[in-house]
Amino acid sequence: MSAANPLLELLALSHELGLESRQLAILGEGNTSARTGAGTFLVKASGANLATLVPGGVTECRADVLLGLLAQAEASDADIEAALLAARVDPAARKPSVEAVFHAWLLGLPGVNFVGHTHPVAVNALLCSDRAPDFAARRLFPDEIVCCGPSSVLVPYTDPGAALARAIRDGVERHRAATGLVPRVILLENHGLIALGATPPAVLAATLMAAKVAAITLGACAAGGPRYLSDLAVRRIAGRADEHYRQKMLGL
Repeated sequence: MSAANPLLELLALSHELGLESRQLAILGEGNTSARTGAGTFLVKASGANLATLVPGGVTECRADVLLGLLAQAEASDADIEAALLAARVDPAARKPSVEAVFHAWLLGLPGVNFVGHTHPVAVNALLCSDRAPDFAARRLFPDEIVCCGPSSVLVPYTDPGAALARAIRDGVERHRAATGLVPRVILLENHGLIALGATPPAVLAATLMAAKVAAITLGACAAGGPRYLSDLAVRRIAGRADEHYRQKMLGL
């Protein structure tokens, strides 16, 4: 867990992700979260703006209340609303984002203390196209592997709320079973991107790099089509000691 103040770190991360010039999120788009202890976490409140987020726009929640929704085969809108309100540590706090359900689950993964969910323009251009599977599974250059991992999880479009949280959980568990790794990036078809990390710099790096890769992919498509690295080259970069050192220096 980070040694600094989780609330201050979460606010700083949110402001970075919400910078309009980066085209990652505008208005009330996106949400962020930070683990605060065993079973509790901070998450952006519903309708708050990442770029201008203040302490009053952040709500501390109990994870177990929200995780209970994942055990239900069906959760109605009323069930989700009730759970969001019941999960608040402070009953006077604002209602957390409906996506607090997947934040609660993701923050329980090993090494994950911060989560950033955004809707980058270039990333969504690919996630709203037939290029989404390759964007998730394949890699174009070494820095993409360093910041975003050897591959990402791709989740088919799912209604936000408990259903989306279950779809994310299932996709991440399949990824971990296949690779032995917690993903750094989760891609949601026709929706957006989720970056996971032990620190805010790790979340920011994965988000910014994914947005850069998306822009390069779009350019490569216009130039005749992307030329991806081989699986052997990806494994080589992912396993290099010097790249692991660079990841450490970058806070990844």
